[in-house]
Amino acid sequence: MGVLRARSVGAAGVLGLVMFLVAAAPLAPQRTSPVATSEIVLTLDAAQSKVHWTVDSTLHTVHGTFTLKSGTVHFDPETGKAGGEIVVYAPSGESGNTSRDSRMHKEILETAKYPDVVFRPTQVEGKVGQSGASDVKLGGVFSIHGADHDLTALVHAELMGDRWRGTGKFEVPYVMWGIKNPSNFLLKVKPVVNVELEMSGEVRAAK
Repeated sequence: MGVLRARSVGAAGVLGLVMFLVAAAPLAPQRTSPVATSEIVLTLDAAQSKVHWTVDSTLHTVHGTFTLKSGTVHFDPETGKAGGEIVVYAPSGESGNTSRDSRMHKEILETAKYPDVVFRPTQVEGKVGQSGASDVKLGGVFSIHGADHDLTALVHAELMGDRWRGTGKFEVPYVMWGIKNPSNFLLKVKPVVNVELEMSGEVRAAK
């Protein structure tokens, strides 16, 4: 009996010591999940936005415009991951010369067959501030004349509360991309079109 009682007391003492040490030990800090960053969503107002383009030739520089059909760009300001799409209505293209524009639509861009020119952003390179001006690179996929091409635009954006405005500049090497060169033996046209997108719209945050 004496041995049994001693063993019981010893076991109880060990158990009590363990419970004391557990109670006295500081609790391990709890890991908290990072707060999800809100995406910034920029919508484009088609009535307040415009696509301007220029192309040089041996005679002069041709200036023209296209109409914006719709546009939304959303991105994570922390990772730069982007999405959305900007759609330009190709049949709206004009340069102020009826015969030249007719050839552009029928023979060069074939706008009856390919009415939409679309840019789908995938990544923002640089920091966009919650307000004020920012200059970044916006990379994505540019779809024109039935084919997709990688493209990076230089974007200047100014965020002002729930409104924003900005410009996007890039080059379209249309001949390299398989689009017909309008040059002839009298007129030589450069194989690259310079594009500037004038943008304006609303700003909102989305989870």
